[in-house]
Amino acid sequence: MLDYLDLTDNFLSGEIPASLGNLKELSYISLGSNSLSGTIPEELFKNQFLVEVYLHFNKLSGPIPSTIGEMASLAFLWLHGNMLSGVLPGSIGKCTNLEEIYLLDNQLSGALPKTLGDIKGLRIFDATNNNFAGEIPFSFQNCKLEIFILSYNQISGEIPSWLGNCSSLQQLGFVQNSLSGQIPAFVGLLKNLTHLLLSQNSLSGPIPPEIGNCQFLKWLHLDANQLEGTVPKQLANLKNLQLLYLFENRLMGEFPVNIWSIQSLEGVLIYRNGLSGELPSGLAELKFLQNITLFDNLFTGVIPQEFGVDSRLEQIDFTNNSFVGEIPPNICSGKALRVLVMGFNQLNGSIPPSVADCPSLERVIFQNNNLHGPIPQFRNCKNLTYIDLNHNSLSGNIPASFGRCTDITDINWSENKLCGEIPSEVGKLVNLRRLNLSHNSLHGLLPVQISNCSKLYSLDLSFNSLNGSALTTLSNLKFMSYLRLQENKFSGGLPDSLSQLDMLIELQMGGNILGGTIPSSIGSLQKLSVALNLSSNGLVELAFSTRSSIQSDVYSYGVVVLELMTRKMAVNPSFPDNMDIVRWVSSTLNGTDQIEAVCDPDLMEEVFGTVEMEEVTKVLSVALRCAAKEPSQRPSMAEVVKELTDARPVRGAETCAKFKQDKQGSQSSSYIQ
Repeated sequence: MLDYLDLTDNFLSGEIPASLGNLKELSYISLGSNSLSGTIPEELFKNQFLVEVYLHFNKLSGPIPSTIGEMASLAFLWLHGNMLSGVLPGSIGKCTNLEEIYLLDNQLSGALPKTLGDIKGLRIFDATNNNFAGEIPFSFQNCKLEIFILSYNQISGEIPSWLGNCSSLQQLGFVQNSLSGQIPAFVGLLKNLTHLLLSQNSLSGPIPPEIGNCQFLKWLHLDANQLEGTVPKQLANLKNLQLLYLFENRLMGEFPVNIWSIQSLEGVLIYRNGLSGELPSGLAELKFLQNITLFDNLFTGVIPQEFGVDSRLEQIDFTNNSFVGEIPPNICSGKALRVLVMGFNQLNGSIPPSVADCPSLERVIFQNNNLHGPIPQFRNCKNLTYIDLNHNSLSGNIPASFGRCTDITDINWSENKLCGEIPSEVGKLVNLRRLNLSHNSLHGLLPVQISNCSKLYSLDLSFNSLNGSALTTLSNLKFMSYLRLQENKFSGGLPDSLSQLDMLIELQMGGNILGGTIPSSIGSLQKLSVALNLSSNGLVELAFSTRSSIQSDVYSYGVVVLELMTRKMAVNPSFPDNMDIVRWVSSTLNGTDQIEAVCDPDLMEEVFGTVEMEEVTKVLSVALRCAAKEPSQRPSMAEVVKELTDARPVRGAETCAKFKQDKQGSQSSSYIQ
C-alpha cells in the first residue's frame, strides 16, 4: 500500500480527489506549490496514519475539515498560502503529536481554539495574515514553542504571561494586532529569542530593560505603539542586533550612545519620538548599516564627517532635528545610497560634490538649512528623481549639467540666491513634473526648450527677474495645472493659446508688465479653482486708447468673471432660447439676490452661511454691470478695481487668502486678485 506521495511543484490544477482518503496507510502527502483549488476533502483528514501533510501554496478554499481531530499521528501541517476560511476547528487539539502548524496567508477567522494548549509538543505555530480575533485563550505549562507568530490578525488583550515559560522561543511576532498593556519584563527570560516583533499595536508603558538579556536578539521591532519613557541603556548589550525599530512612539530623553557601538546594526529606525543626543564618531564604523532614519526627533551636534565612507548605506533621513555643521563629504562613497534626506536642520557649509556624482541616489532633500555656495555640477545622476534644496542660501548659476538627470520628476530650488539664466538643458528633463525656482534672482528669457517637458504640471518661477513672453512658450504643456509666474518682468500679452492649458487649477501672473487685452478664451479654463491673479500688470493701461475699446474690455472682463463663478462657458447648450451667459444669469436672477441659482455649487457649499457669501454676491453684481448691454452703463476698469477692493472686508489679506486658497482640494472657486 502507498505510504508516501510527493507531487510538489508539478503545475497541478483541479481539486484534491476525495479518493485519496482511501489510502489508509498513507503517512506522507505533499501537494504543495501547485494550483489546486476547491476544498480539502474531509476523507483525507480522517487518516489516522498521516504524519506529514503539505498543502501549502495552492488555491484551496473553504474550511479546514473538522475531521482533522481524527489524524492522531499528525506532526506536520502546512496549509499556508491558500484561501482557506472559517475557524480553526477545536478538534485540532486531539492531534497531540503536532509539532508544526503553518496557517499563514489565508482567510481564517474567529477565536483561536483553547484546545491548542493540549498539543504539548507544539514547536511552531504561524498564523500570520489571517482574521483571527479575540484574546489568546490557550496556554502551555511546559512550553516547547520555538516560533509563535500571530502577526496581521485582530488579536486583543495583553501579551500572555505563560510565554515567559517558553525558554526555547526564538521568534515571537504580534505585528499589527490590537494588543494592549505593557511589554512584560519576562521577555528577558527568553534567552534564545532572535526576533521580537510587536509593531503596530497599542502597547504602552516603558521598554523593559530586561530585553537587554536576550543576547541572541537580531530583530527588535517595537514601532507604532504608545511606548513611553527612555530607551534602556541595556539595549547596548544586544551585540547581535541587526534591526532596531522604535519609531512612532512617545519615547523621550537621550538615546543611549553605546547602542551605536553594536557592529551588527543594519537598520536603526527611531523616527517620530522625542529622542535627543549626538551621533558619535563611531557611527562611521558601522559597515553593515543600511538604513538610519531619525526624523522628527531632537538630535543635535555634528554629523560625523567620516560617515558614509566605505559603507553599505542605502537610506539616511535626519529631517527635523537640530544637527549643525557640514554634510559629510563622502556620504555616498559606498555607491549604494538611494535616499539622502536632511531637511529642517541647521546644517551649514556647501553641498559636497559627491552628492551630485552618486549614481545610486534617487531622492535628495536638504531644504530649510543654512547651506551656501553653488549647486555642484551633476556628473552621474542617472537614478535621481527628486531633489529639494529650497530655503537655503545657495548661490551662483543653475548648473547646466542638471540636464543629465533625465529621470528627475521633482526639482525645488526655491528661496535661495541663485542667479543667471535658466539653462536650456532644462528641456532634457523629459520626465519633469514639478519645477520650483521661485524666490531667487534669476533673469533672462524662459528657454523655449522647456516646452519639451511634456509631463510638467507644476511650474513656479515667481519672484525672480525673468523677462520675455513666457505664456506662448508654455501653451503646449497640456498637463499644466499650477502655473506661478508672478512678480517677474514678463511682457507681451495673454495669448489665446492660453486656453489650451485646460488642466490649469491656478494661474498667477500678477506683478509683471503684461499688456494687451484679457482674452475671453480665458473663461474656457473650467478647472481654475485655486487662484487667477492678473493684478498689477498693464493689461488695461497699455492696451486701450479709446473709450469704446475700454468698454469692450470691461465687457470681456465681466464675461470671464461670470464664466469662473458659474463654471459655464459663455455660450452653453444648457442655456434656454440660445441665451449667452450674461442673459442667462440676468434672467435667472430676475432682480433677486438668489445667487445660488447661477453660481457653481462647490463655491456655494464653501461660502454659504459665511461672511464670504456677501463678497461673492458683490463680485457677481460687478460682473453683471461690466457686461451691461449698453456700453455707457458699464463701469471703467478703475471703477471695477475699486469696487472689487471695496467688496473685501477690512480683514484684507486673511480674507483674500481664504477666498483663493481655502480647501484647495475641494474644487472651490477663487477668481481674481
